[in-house]
Amino acid sequence: QVRLVESGGGLVQPGGSLRLSCAASGNIFSINHMNWYRQPPGKERKLVAAITSSGNTHYADSLEDRFTIWRDSDKKTMYLQMIKLRPEDTAVYYCNVETLPFESYWGQGTQVTVTS
Repeated sequence: QVRLVESGGGLVQPGGSLRLSCAASGNIFSINHMNWYRQPPGKERKLVAAITSSGNTHYADSLEDRFTIWRDSDKKTMYLQMIKLRPEDTAVYYCNVETLPFESYWGQGTQVTVTS
C-alpha cells in the first residue's frame, strides 16, 4: 500500500505560480512511475506530467513550457512547479503512482483555481 497526500493548491491570479507537492508513504520502495493528473470542472481526468523511475519526464501537449515535474531521489516526494498559470489550468490536481508489481494509487487531490 502507498498513501499519497497532495498539497500546495490554492487560488492564484493569471500569470501566477504554484508548486504542488505529493508526499508518499507506506511501501515507497515499490514505486515505479509517478504522475500528476488534473480534472477540470465537468471534464475527465487527464495526465499532466509523468516521471519514470529513471527520471525521464513526459508532459501533456503544450504544458512543458510552463510545468516542471521532479521528485526526490528517495521517491518520498514529487513536485509540480507551475508558472504562467491560466484560467484553463483550473482543476483538481491528483498525484498518482504506479508500483511494481503493478498497482495504481491516487491522492485525494488538491484544488488549483486561477482567476482574477
